[in-house]
Parts: sequence; structure tokens; C-alpha cells
Amino acid sequence: MNSNSSSSSSFVVPAPAAQLLARLPAYPGSLLLVSALNLGLARHLPGDVRQFLLNKKLRIHVRDARLTFDFAWTGQRFAACPRQQACDLTLSASAHDFLRLAQRQEDPDTLFFSRRLSIEGDTELGLVVKNALDALELPVFDLQQWLPHQVLARFASRWSGGARAPEDRA
Repeated sequence: MNSNSSSSSSFVVPAPAAQLLARLPAYPGSLLLVSALNLGLARHLPGDVRQFLLNKKLRIHVRDARLTFDFAWTGQRFAACPRQQACDLTLSASAHDFLRLAQRQEDPDTLFFSRRLSIEGDTELGLVVKNALDALELPVFDLQQWLPHQVLARFASRWSGGARAPEDRA
């Protein structure tokens, strides 16, 4: 697959996998998502965006995977919410397009105008979220860093880099 390709022929979660994923409870997935958002995004949000997001119910819908994640900004962090009937803002796209956004290989405007990203609900909130994400200088999400040998290498370097094992500490 050409990594520079952004065509609509990109990867789609296979229907059998999507059927399985759709049966999973939503709340644990929302917990994982907010953990990632809190680690990588929360501290970078400007004060005015934090205020605007306060107690807003947000939803990420991964169309092809049939996954939905509900969460809210508490003022200090993102918090998972149980599945809600109504949300203030829903962002929907394919898994591949969300990954391309996280990797900074695609911008929200391009996906929106090509109808691959939909933003539903509070229009002003949608613009605030989109503009905040566009303005942030976040590191690119690199899948290669999560390959098992990369994770183990980072773990090993932390332990060998002068850190002592817990049983060596007195």
C-alpha cells in the first residue's frame, strides 16, 4: 500500500471484524481512548478551549469498525461516559482516516470536504475542536513505536539506564 495515498480505496475494517467489535461494550473502549487523550492531548489544550469543552458530551464514531466512544471534558481531564442518547458533538470517520489524522498525514478540512469525516451536533463546538486540533503542535502518532520490539527496547533502556530494580531500592 502506498503510504502517501489518501484515496477512498484505503483500508477498511472487514465486516466480520466490525460485527465482532460492535458487540463489545463501549465503556472500556472509551476508557482507553480518554487515557490516550489525557496522555497526549489534554495538557496541550489552550485555556479557552478547555473552558468551551467543559461538560460537553463528545463522541467518536469509527464507522467501519462500528465502534463508538463517548467522553467529556471535566475541566481537568477527559473522562469516559456511558453510551449516551445525545451528544453535543459527534466526529465520524473510518479507522484509517482517524489514524491518518493522528499521524498528521491528513487534515480535518480535507477529510471533511471529501465527506470522509463528518461533524454533527453543535457547529460552534465542532469548529472549536477542529481549530484546536489544527493549531496543536503534537508529535506525530507513529505506529512503528508500538511494535513489540520497539516497546521492549524502550523498557529495557529505562531499566538499564541507571535505574535500579525495585528490589534493589532500600
